[in-house]
Amino acid sequence: MRVADNLVVKVTAGAEAPERCAQAFTVASVAVASGVPVSLWLTGEASWFAVPGRAEQFTLPHSAPLFELRDAVLAGGTLTLCTQCAARRELSAADVLPGVRLAGSAVFVSEVMADGVQALVY
Repeated sequence: MRVADNLVVKVTAGAEAPERCAQAFTVASVAVASGVPVSLWLTGEASWFAVPGRAEQFTLPHSAPLFELRDAVLAGGTLTLCTQCAARRELSAADVLPGVRLAGSAVFVSEVMADGVQALVY
């Protein structure tokens, strides 16, 4: 049985599916707070949360503020914006928060196939 030491979370949903989106950010930030190395990938409509001010506009009753969850991941993990998703939304590195990296599928596959990784997709 493989034991996971690292967590990769891919969130594909944004404000159109608020519970799924918030769950991904919550799991990632709790893992960071627990000392687990975390890589959170923003894809699809979640891509917008790499842009300053977007997560601050997100609200979901009984959920921690999305920007606080995002900032926890930025502070203690890795936050990645999918390059194709960014391009479809006409976003570049100049449009996103400091600390957000842009990377594509090859990097994602490399991360999830590494030994000791658990991947979750929301």
